[in-house]
Amino acid sequence: MQELTREQQKRYQRNILLPGVGIEGQKKLLRGGVLVVGAGGLGSPVAYYLTAAGVGRLGLVDADVVDLSNLQRQILHRTGDIGRPKVESARDKLKALNPDVRVETVGERLTAALAPDLIAQYDIVVDCTDNFATRFLLNETCLRQGKPFIYGGVLAFAGQVMTVMPGAGPCLRCIFPHEPDPHVPGCAELGVLGAVPGVIGTIQAAEAIKYLLGLGDLLVGRLLTYDALSMTFYEVSIERDPGCPACG
Repeated sequence: MQELTREQQKRYQRNILLPGVGIEGQKKLLRGGVLVVGAGGLGSPVAYYLTAAGVGRLGLVDADVVDLSNLQRQILHRTGDIGRPKVESARDKLKALNPDVRVETVGERLTAALAPDLIAQYDIVVDCTDNFATRFLLNETCLRQGKPFIYGGVLAFAGQVMTVMPGAGPCLRCIFPHEPDPHVPGCAELGVLGAVPGVIGTIQAAEAIKYLLGLGDLLVGRLLTYDALSMTFYEVSIERDPGCPACG
């Protein structure tokens, strides 16, 4: 790609100063594409930080509209956005933050018919959903295409993150072989501290940026769990399951 403009060099100066990033690393980010599935509690910090970092293409998938109850944690949206499609509300905030980034929106639920072609267009996928049916669809489509996939989940005062690297570690179904009972209470019934998806989503964004830059160690085979009440992080090593229904 062409050289960074003077404005871009100033915008991304704090990235460029980092060891292992520099001008060439910033160009990698500007060439990169990340698909973010879900524009809510997790998707908000993920999309904001990827956009601020200068990731060139950002795909946003969400079928929902903004509701008043979202605003306690979904920081992409404002009171005036209530009733608007989340992807439209999100796109406006992200373009206002960084016009360098091409924000591509899909205002419908991800389906088995839609997922393969959509995922093929991006370098990495970030799971910001709230249901296991969609997570399993992302996991299995990414495995087939060899695309990295960053899982994130939150509930009440806790959250967890893991990066799935096809062929290099376990997948989501190595941890959760079967979809949990859909009647098990989730955030809508049990609640979630608004800052928890902020913490987990920020970690997911950092993982995606590291992947695009080829820097550091990813959370492959390492389930990182955060407990806000005790303010602790702990890591569980996950082995690939030879009998996994997705990657075994």
